[in-house]
Amino acid sequence: MGMGNDMMEAYLFEMHSMLEQLDDLILSSEQAKTFSQDAVNEIFRIMHTIKGSSAMMEFNSLMTIAHRIEDMFFVIREKTMDAIPESIRPELFDLIFESIDFFRSEIEKIENDEPLTNNIDTFLNKINTFANKISGEGGEETAAAEEAPAAEAEDAPSAVSGELMAYGSADFPYGLQVFFDEGAGMENLRAMMLVNAVKDFVEETQYDFYPSDVQLNPDTANFIVDNGFFLRFKTEGDRTEALNAVRETGSVREYQPFDYSPEAAAPVEEANPVAEIAPVAEVAPAAAPEAPAQQSAAAQPSAKQQHVKESLISVSLSKLDALMAVVSEIVITEAQVTASPDLRGLKLDNFTKAARQLRSLTDNLQDVAMSLRMVPVSGTFQKMKRIVRDMSKKLDRETNLILEGEDTEVDKTIVDSISDPIMHIVRNSMDHGIEERKEDRIAAGKDPVGTIVLSARQTGSEVIIEISDDGRGVDDQAVLNKAIRQGLATPGIEYAHKDILNFLLMPGFSTNTEVTEYSGRGVGMDVVKSNVENCGGTVTITSTLGKGMTTTLKIPLTMAIMDGMEVSVGESIFTVPISNIRQIFKASDMHIIQDETHGEMIKIVDNFYSIVRANRFYNIDNAADTFDDGVLLWVESGDNSFCLFVDKLIGEQQVVVKPFPEYINNFGIKNSGISGCTILGDGSISIILDVANIYTAQS
Repeated sequence: MGMGNDMMEAYLFEMHSMLEQLDDLILSSEQAKTFSQDAVNEIFRIMHTIKGSSAMMEFNSLMTIAHRIEDMFFVIREKTMDAIPESIRPELFDLIFESIDFFRSEIEKIENDEPLTNNIDTFLNKINTFANKISGEGGEETAAAEEAPAAEAEDAPSAVSGELMAYGSADFPYGLQVFFDEGAGMENLRAMMLVNAVKDFVEETQYDFYPSDVQLNPDTANFIVDNGFFLRFKTEGDRTEALNAVRETGSVREYQPFDYSPEAAAPVEEANPVAEIAPVAEVAPAAAPEAPAQQSAAAQPSAKQQHVKESLISVSLSKLDALMAVVSEIVITEAQVTASPDLRGLKLDNFTKAARQLRSLTDNLQDVAMSLRMVPVSGTFQKMKRIVRDMSKKLDRETNLILEGEDTEVDKTIVDSISDPIMHIVRNSMDHGIEERKEDRIAAGKDPVGTIVLSARQTGSEVIIEISDDGRGVDDQAVLNKAIRQGLATPGIEYAHKDILNFLLMPGFSTNTEVTEYSGRGVGMDVVKSNVENCGGTVTITSTLGKGMTTTLKIPLTMAIMDGMEVSVGESIFTVPISNIRQIFKASDMHIIQDETHGEMIKIVDNFYSIVRANRFYNIDNAADTFDDGVLLWVESGDNSFCLFVDKLIGEQQVVVKPFPEYINNFGIKNSGISGCTILGDGSISIILDVANIYTAQS
């Protein structure tokens, strides 16, 4: 069916947010070992919504599963959790998690234009079997178990509740209850067509149906929607034959066999002569699927919550990107206007005042535009809870995940690009960090339950995310041996602890399995590194053998606009990010120390730092040659710190980072300490320096 793209986007957006909500709800309920009444209502409401919107989009498999679980929670809500024994609760949690995963994988298929899973019988069976456990020994709560799907139906007629018996018949004891597709309409005529189809397989004298006046009475349609349409057969063989007809009828949603037994049916039979339809319809409380319409009002969260919901608006990221582009152009144009060469030497008080005002407004505009893109990392962090929970079960290692600073905000594009790296690292901690046996932990004097801490904090220009575990830590020797085998390290050289840890981040380190037995933390860490570096961040690992390991990701808050210090070298102008500058000072030649390879160093606060002369590094002529004529910038990035020698400072400037076009990157420009460029007020171009890269390039 021709579906508007917007409608599909809205559906996917809604599904993603509902599944995240479900994940949270069930993780916290699992810890409490029970569902609060609020949680039950909430899950019921979410499943109801998923059912409705999936039906609208014609994703039938999703609709059916959601419908089943909704029915199940209808029963749980009626009976409350107290009626559900503790012993089967873990199964309930697993079941809901499984359904969340089912929805997730289906949605991924929709997003990738792949066909949806059609065969959901085994999963449906699982849900129904569990629903039957909950709803107990029959009686009116069997609403959920009442409509079992085809697969289970063929194996054996399940013991069916009393109310189904109301439609049984002593003459035709083998019954079949049929439900048509939701919202199919004209159910009475569909029932008549089904009866005609059955004629091809079974003699007319061998069966009857109920309600018997479907052909004449359109009111029966409502009865069939609520209670189903009943076919009844003399022999079991006939019923099995008739199933062929039922299966071929297009609009049948599900069917369930039941056998007539006088004890179950007797009381109902007497009370309700089956001649009239109306009273029977009232007896059967089988209308569970219809109930949600009235209940969902009660299940809605409080008015206050709803208000919050309405005041949010979801905007596509591409619009925010466009806004950001416009804002950065404004920043450039503002610089061009206020620093225009035409104004040199003029004393324009009013203009200067207006220009200052404009500058402060563009700053504000930029902050607001930035903050629109900022999202808390909590969404990514919460997902890790689920991973730790699943892996704890699978590996049988009890582990707690502690989240800190999850309301720290970062740019949306960055959140998307770090979600995978964090997942990798958390998996690593579970897999290789936390000890397999509790005895080992106890012997090492640790809490038998492992701990993984995931924390985020902000420092002005960057976000620092740490993932630490209290597991085994990294066995330096094992890692070094492996690095030598892989040709990454040279035998016979003493490597420092820090260098050994860096091998873990090298490409190709994770290919072989021997190390994992002791420590090997290499699973895809090079992927983590490249992902983080793509958004301008750095990864560092620290570890103490036997105590655990910590991986730190440092990521810039945003990529688009930054504070830079403009410096000149000869005729060229460079921008050094202010966040990298520790100090700016002048030095004279007498302070400079030569090392044995003729490299130059300078002593600052008891430490020696190497000096990189920008003019030599970039082969620029006519630049200051003696230290007395220029300025030193003490810069640092990550663990690297050195001094950059330039001619003079031009001043601080907010700059818009313009990435280089792809073809320029083909020349390996990234490795020569250049991260992008920016346009200055007078229209000239300034190269933005990447401090970390200059350090590695010159050493």
